[in-house]
Amino acid sequence: MNKNRNFWIFLIILVVLATVYQTYERRHIDSAPRIIEPRGELAGFERTTIALFENSAPSVVYIFTENAVAGFFGTSQIRQGAGSGFLWDDMGHIVTNFHVVQGAQRIQVRMDSGEAIDATFVGASPNQDLAVVRLRKVPPGIQPIPLGRSSDLKTGQAVFAIGNPYGLSRTLTTGIISALNRRLPTAEGSDVTNAIQTDAAINPGNSGGPLLDSAGRLIGVNTSIISGSGSSAGIGFAVPVDVVNAVVPQLITHGKVPHPGIGIIVLSEEAAASLGQTGVVIDRVLPGSEADSAGLAGIDYRRRILGDIIIEIQGRKVKNITEFTRYIETFEIGQTVEITVQRNGQRRTLSVTIMDIS
Repeated sequence: MNKNRNFWIFLIILVVLATVYQTYERRHIDSAPRIIEPRGELAGFERTTIALFENSAPSVVYIFTENAVAGFFGTSQIRQGAGSGFLWDDMGHIVTNFHVVQGAQRIQVRMDSGEAIDATFVGASPNQDLAVVRLRKVPPGIQPIPLGRSSDLKTGQAVFAIGNPYGLSRTLTTGIISALNRRLPTAEGSDVTNAIQTDAAINPGNSGGPLLDSAGRLIGVNTSIISGSGSSAGIGFAVPVDVVNAVVPQLITHGKVPHPGIGIIVLSEEAAASLGQTGVVIDRVLPGSEADSAGLAGIDYRRRILGDIIIEIQGRKVKNITEFTRYIETFEIGQTVEITVQRNGQRRTLSVTIMDIS
């Protein structure tokens, strides 16, 4: 009996040991690195995108700002901001959005090398949401971004955005031009016409960064996104490079850009449409402006009465704010134009002098 019992115990031990060994061997084999499959050559569009980023990224910078704001009990607090920009020339001028550096008491620029350099404010054009700052110390070998043209862009054309969204530097996103000739509201009562609409992801921190074509040329400055959540799940816009190339040299030379206007604040197109009005509905007239001198009137909110609605400029019909802005910008500051308005169903024509509203 003992011999049989010992035999069965021995057999059970052998089975257990064999099972343990097989389990260990299987785990050992399963944990071994897998064989890497050869990839082959990158696709042509991938090589092009990589080359575009490597060539363009050194021209893109990260902008940090500090400004003092009023805190509780009369104390002063430092508020920090951030955005993107790009090298305009070899003198250290950097282009960004006006809202990135607006009110900043200190501006620092982080270069592609990682070096942070203090910068001074040169000038801005709030109406185009553009600004120029200059590096206090210009590193050797800086690489200004190549310029393209926005007048010949096509919807569907590939675009590339480089910037620093959410503090993540050197970020590349891609997409297409979704639409052209959009209206981009900027400063109060003003907007950029012919703005570029894109589906390339533009997030907070991308503002002021470049929008590039497939040749790596600047075609726009990323400036805003329309999104319910504030994330990239929306519509991005860029100031067209033709506007940038006209504005930036004036900012470098004079610190500002004359902007023709008449001195009015207008209702948005959506608000005007909700009132069943076609044309440019004047919300209010700026005191002391040329519009004020000419006798134009805005909305009387106390009595709930509409004021003047601009329907023609120099005999050309004006249907919306975009047309109004486009027409006004064709005149010289100091030039007198005939503006036809409608009030209470009555038409009248006024002579208004174009003024600088910058």
